[in-house]
Amino acid sequence: MNFQIFREDWGLFRKGEEDARRHQEKLKEIIRQRLPELITEESLILADDRRKVRIPLRLVEEFRFRFASHQEMLVGQAGSQPGTDETIVFPGIGRGGGAGTEPGIDYYEAEVSVEEIAEVVFEELALPHYKPKNTANRGIAEEWADLRRQGIRACLDRRRTLLNALKRHAKEGRKGEFRLCPSDLRFRVWRSIESPEARAVVLAMLDTSGSMGPLEKYLARSFFFWMVRFLEANYANVEVVYLAHHTEARETTASEFFRKGESGGTRCSSVYELALDIIETRYPPTEYNIYAFHFSDGDNLPADNERCMELIGRLLEVANLVGYGEIEGPYFYTSTLKTVYQSIAHPRLVVVTLRERKDVYRALKAFFARF
Repeated sequence: MNFQIFREDWGLFRKGEEDARRHQEKLKEIIRQRLPELITEESLILADDRRKVRIPLRLVEEFRFRFASHQEMLVGQAGSQPGTDETIVFPGIGRGGGAGTEPGIDYYEAEVSVEEIAEVVFEELALPHYKPKNTANRGIAEEWADLRRQGIRACLDRRRTLLNALKRHAKEGRKGEFRLCPSDLRFRVWRSIESPEARAVVLAMLDTSGSMGPLEKYLARSFFFWMVRFLEANYANVEVVYLAHHTEARETTASEFFRKGESGGTRCSSVYELALDIIETRYPPTEYNIYAFHFSDGDNLPADNERCMELIGRLLEVANLVGYGEIEGPYFYTSTLKTVYQSIAHPRLVVVTLRERKDVYRALKAFFARF
């Protein structure tokens, strides 16, 4: 049997793959730096999953030796004595004010999809205290669990089959032609495994009263947009219930929740009462992990604040986490729900203030922090 050994440099053939990997790493780095801005891009929030956003990306150059711009005469060619450090300053290059003469940095616009941004956003997020509540709720998972000598060709374990053949040839002392026999074949077998299954419900509560302007509603809906995407991408048994309120609260569909606007006064206790009623009738705390998130501008009816305190306390008794996001608009209110809730010292109550679009990412990290 004749063998041929080649010693070739395969680095050139792998160059395209390495460049693509470096490009993706650079792209992810820029996405991480600009996450607070990107996740509130209107083109992403209001578009379908196929929409892409353009971000500026600095060109990645090949590694090469390059002299310093102001020290090109310090390479042994000048008339200086050993030990002297002389720098020749070229006129008009980075000195003083006025128009600069140095070349700029090349950038180009890279297209990033919603999925690529979501992958980076969800790296640090998780449902806090998420665990199975009732052992009676069990899920079935499939996994490769055993090897057999007979089975269908689609389940053939090629690695184990070749190992068995090599062992047999070594024991028999055979040399030369390599053959497989039926006793070498190994087939993988599926096994169903039952395990406790965790279930959860997320109550998304939004203030749609007249004091919530376009910016306030946009920030709140941006948070809920990424929250829903995060839950759909990472959890199989999580339901979302959408609740909107002014002086009265009602359950809505996802389409109405993200698009429909309303007006009127504000009575936040109405949405807490509805949330507790839904939990009692449809989602028992013994079987569900319960999460409640409420966004408002805090301009609640003063006489209703005490009732809100009482209902928040009842929610904390049954919920894994209660989150309240207050959006500070152009108007200043001396007394808001945030000032009322700050007097509640409870580890499962998280209060966040949003003043601009960048704060949406901070709210996501605060409510879905990994423990």
